[in-house]
Amino acid sequence: MPNIKQQERRVRSAARQRVENVRWRSTARTLFKRLEQAVADGEEGRIGDEHRELVRWLDRASARGAIHPHKASRKKAQAARLLSDRTG
Repeated sequence: MPNIKQQERRVRSAARQRVENVRWRSTARTLFKRLEQAVADGEEGRIGDEHRELVRWLDRASARGAIHPHKASRKKAQAARLLSDRTG
């Protein structure tokens, strides 16, 4: 445990930030799974909506630092590949 008052505050704020980052990462994984399920079901309208939502979420998560920008880019590429594989 920290002995310095400012470090005690930093520990508390870091714990809050960690929980927030987990929420962003968890939601991104959930959205990717929903997109995979929509592709498996072959629901055209839902596929577009899920893909748009996933890309939007990944961009926001990387902009705020919850995930690395390269990881967001990689996940968006995987999603695009998932969409192109079903048509090709």
